[in-house]
Amino acid sequence: MPIGRPEATVAVIAHGAGSTGRFVAEAFGPALADAGIELVTFEDRSGDVAEVTATLAALVDGRGAQIVGGVSLGAHAAVAVAATRPWLAGAWLVLPAWTGPPGPVAALSALAAAEVTRDGLDVVLARLRGGPGWGGWVVAELRRAWPLYGEHSIARALAAAAASPGPTAAVLAATAVRAGVVSVPADPFHPAEVARKWASLLPAAAVVELSDADLAGGPAALGRAAVAAWSQLPAVAPSAGLGPGQGPAQGSNR
Repeated sequence: MPIGRPEATVAVIAHGAGSTGRFVAEAFGPALADAGIELVTFEDRSGDVAEVTATLAALVDGRGAQIVGGVSLGAHAAVAVAATRPWLAGAWLVLPAWTGPPGPVAALSALAAAEVTRDGLDVVLARLRGGPGWGGWVVAELRRAWPLYGEHSIARALAAAAASPGPTAAVLAATAVRAGVVSVPADPFHPAEVARKWASLLPAAAVVELSDADLAGGPAALGRAAVAAWSQLPAVAPSAGLGPGQGPAQGSNR
């Protein structure tokens, strides 16, 4: 059965720091193909949320997209875009990392950047592979994506991400677009508590938590979860002119 509103045919989705548009395509492609929604991805290896936001906004406006989304840092950028475009049909927010000023989780990215500079990319990837709390799907993506950046570029992107603020509580509360939020509690870079907080602050949001077992078949589970969470929320007519706090009641699937 088709999901979403009939006119919601284009979704622009941003990848995270240290990731690629290919990952977004793998994560969201199957779900969007089933829904008949066109997926637009792009590459931004800056790691700077302001730069990602600017590119994402330009693509959303230029393509006349009805849905905006992102993974990790891309989710931070997606909120910034959605907050100023209440007419959008939806926001898909996967693996948000922090709210407001960078904190302890951001420090993990800064540490990874420093370790890549000090020890080299291969050593750091081997260390992550043997560390606790890392699902095989995460390490597989890092091993694929980080070498595409190269040691200098990945260290710079991770450091920039660590210094980039997330959306504030006020911005989240003022984002009237209905949102599907996804977390993977085993991922130490993207705590489930952050996804739950975002869902509690957004006026219209549903959150889904996935296990590593859910992702055993690949990242497509992330996209399917985001679309499923979003589709369970009632649509908001763009002509309603809803302001902060006036959207539908929050939903959840935890």
